[in-house]
Amino acid sequence: MNSRERVIKAFRKMEGNPDRVPVQFDLCRQHTEVFGKKLGIAPDYSLSYYEDLTYRISANEIRTKMGSDVVVVGGTVPFGYMPEPVSGDVTKNEFGMHMKPTSLYVEVVQCPLENANSVSDIANYSFPDAYAKGRFEKAKRDIDRYGKKYFVIGDVEISLFELAWHLTGLEKYMVGMLCDEPWLELLNDRVEEWSTGLAMQLVKAGVDAIWFGEDLGSQVSTLISPEDWRVRFKPRHKRMIEKLRQVNPEIIIIMHSDGAVAPLIDDFIEIGVDVYNPVQPNVYGSDPQELKDKYGTRISFFGGIDQQSLLPSGDIKMIRSDIKERIRILGKERGYLLAPAHILQPDVSTDTIEAMIAASIEFGGY
Repeated sequence: MNSRERVIKAFRKMEGNPDRVPVQFDLCRQHTEVFGKKLGIAPDYSLSYYEDLTYRISANEIRTKMGSDVVVVGGTVPFGYMPEPVSGDVTKNEFGMHMKPTSLYVEVVQCPLENANSVSDIANYSFPDAYAKGRFEKAKRDIDRYGKKYFVIGDVEISLFELAWHLTGLEKYMVGMLCDEPWLELLNDRVEEWSTGLAMQLVKAGVDAIWFGEDLGSQVSTLISPEDWRVRFKPRHKRMIEKLRQVNPEIIIIMHSDGAVAPLIDDFIEIGVDVYNPVQPNVYGSDPQELKDKYGTRISFFGGIDQQSLLPSGDIKMIRSDIKERIRILGKERGYLLAPAHILQPDVSTDTIEAMIAASIEFGGY
């Protein structure tokens, strides 16, 4: 059984049990460099249109050699494009966001629509071209290279709510929602058009799944009320999914949201989401047994391994015990792709990463 078959069976899209629970993980740049040197593989970076997505769609050769059953691809900047220097280490990206690297992430320090106050301000803003030449060349290359043996996820990060507020700033966008500002829905329309264009090209290129990235939760609740999400965003996600399934009825839809978003899982299922990620531990509503009992026959789970405290602790005994328990609960009768609940950052040691992968394989058998 190859990795692609393993994941498809785990997601119950093919008859029969996989031989084991499949595994996936993302590496920050520091870990990519370390493991690349260890394996003798030069890291292959795919510069994303949104900088923090870069490391999710890069170095697939390194990750598959380490044991991942999944490769991740996505849109890059177009041929010949380079972020524009602003000052110091701050650059301006295709959206006009000023981006500053930190020890963990690349953060938006100035938003292109932070002063927008009218429909015309939104209408006059120039979105990047989702169909720009070269945006999916690396994705197509990796699909051709890995697609027969590995499960391929097409990543459409910050797909609706997140991209909209990254363009205006979170406070401005939230106040705009509260006051029902007239410019808000046009902005959401344009963001939906952009993300649909990206997703459509990935589906046509041959990915097995589309990942919609939307961080909708804090540690204790959703960031916006479930009612607001249902009115403003649920119809948009439903429309996007329906368009993708017109192209490929078998496309698997993954909805990613960090935080306490359990109140939205029924809605995800209703609009056609197949897989919920990252099943973030230590937040309200994420008890694995409760999730499996309530939703396990209707949606699959992807993630579940604590990257906030457990993995950084380096306690291998506890990590192995947690992985074994997650597999026992979430992997029962299929429906689980094991992964850390977030990209592996420098606060997790390389030894811990290797022990995590080994335990996932050791305890994953059906």
